Amino acid sequence: MAKKRKRRSRRASFSVLNALEAYVYATILTEGVAGTSPIGLITGATDIGYTSVKDTTGDLAGVTSMVATGTGAISIGDIVEQPSLALSTMAGNFQSNLLPMSLAAFTTSITFRVGKRLLRRPISNINRNIIKPALGAGVRL
Repeated sequence: MAKKRKRRSRRASFSVLNALEAYVYATILTEGVAGTSPIGLITGATDIGYTSVKDTTGDLAGVTSMVATGTGAISIGDIVEQPSLALSTMAGNFQSNLLPMSLAAFTTSITFRVGKRLLRRPISNINRNIIKPALGAGVRL
């Protein structure tokens, strides 16, 4: 009867390059859908709403209509304050920016993969000689 070996687990470590790659993906998504950076999505101004505009020219002179304002950059505050307007704006942005976002995500994936492969030895050297002695075993480049 064969004995089962205990699985050796690696110590969990934080990779700076993986975090940077994740932030780039988050930026691609938030700029394409919400029109702002991930930080702007969280800390952005709550300025979405409707304003009334009175038409003064043409056949519709004197007619008042409601126009959406503040839809250029959506924040969490906008989503809480006007969820229907914010989500419909985000859905429209997603549809119009789907191809550029997917192209940017594809090129980001290829760039990080090739970059990590080409810079494997310098990254290993930095991890071994600079980061590990200074920050410990829990962080790597």
